[in-house]
Amino acid sequence: MTLARLVPAAEVADEATEALRAEVRAFLGEQRAAGSFTPSVDAWLSRWDEDFTAALAARGWLGMTVPVEYGGHGRSFLERFVVTEELLAAGAPVAAHWIADRQIVPSLLKYGTEAQKRHFLPQIVRGECFFAIGMSEPDSGSDLASVRTRAERTDGGWSLVGTKVWTSGAHLAEAFIALARTAPMDPQHRHAGLSQFIVDLRSPGVEIRPIISMNGAHHFNEVILDGAFVADDMVFGEIGNGWKQVTSELSFERSGPERFLSTFVLLAACADRMAANAIPRDADLGRLVARVAGLHQMSTAVAGALERHEPADVPAAVVKVLGTTTEGDIADFADLQASPDAVFLDLVRAAVDQRPGFTLRGGTNEVLRGVIARGLGLR
Repeated sequence: MTLARLVPAAEVADEATEALRAEVRAFLGEQRAAGSFTPSVDAWLSRWDEDFTAALAARGWLGMTVPVEYGGHGRSFLERFVVTEELLAAGAPVAAHWIADRQIVPSLLKYGTEAQKRHFLPQIVRGECFFAIGMSEPDSGSDLASVRTRAERTDGGWSLVGTKVWTSGAHLAEAFIALARTAPMDPQHRHAGLSQFIVDLRSPGVEIRPIISMNGAHHFNEVILDGAFVADDMVFGEIGNGWKQVTSELSFERSGPERFLSTFVLLAACADRMAANAIPRDADLGRLVARVAGLHQMSTAVAGALERHEPADVPAAVVKVLGTTTEGDIADFADLQASPDAVFLDLVRAAVDQRPGFTLRGGTNEVLRGVIARGLGLR
């Protein structure tokens, strides 16, 4: 039996983007020297800094793949990948723009109306418009087909009723794209009757309740939609096409370098302390570095597939499962060390705090293994 290739081959050598990578590293060095940020674990989710986002926008590193006609820079997915990978490796505070730049931009380009593109894309490129994600719901887990939020037709638009949860940054963002039912669920066709809507998070009928983590941090929220009105011009894509649209969006969410670099700052700290003999030498460090190197190649390959407009849901699932497992293993490895200094200890504590979420967000690894099995023809 010949199994299908799960991840496409990487077709672009690192040398092709070497100058851009060096430019980003120099910028990050300047920002750290100026005290603009302190490297942190899981910074793409938990470190919201609109000033840092504005600095990136000024360098042309937001909306890199947005066509020039919409205020963007017309650059490739691979160039954007280099920038985001360096930002993540540095533990930079990118949470403010992360969701908008990562998945709202490509989704708008693919499914948005001309008016939606011209309204939102230039603002995202300038670092002036921030989005959250309106997919997950209480009791649904990773089963998006079970969503119960309803959208009912009304004069000039739609009325949304339901609850979304784990909406990172919703208390600071302007909008999210909500997945809702526009037709009753058909048990035989659970993916039918779903649609997406761009919801203004500051509009009447929207209540945002904070979800405080065990460490006291606040980046998660519960969003209650109680008759929230969405005008017809904010319907996203086609009514009834929500499942196809949202699965396309998930390819961008699951395959990026944030799925294996959330704890890279901690891995680098382990290497530094080990080189200085502050913690014992351990070959497992090299094994973790090798895994990250392999994931770099895999995630680059998926970026290339997205550039070519090829289906990438299965490769994205592979990167997400292997990457988030590696992130957790880095946290476990560091936690076994006797912390040699306060900075190292703070990084370890943050990684251990965040670790349970690594394999849950973006779809649980258990569910994604089923996606991979279907891609192999085994299910």
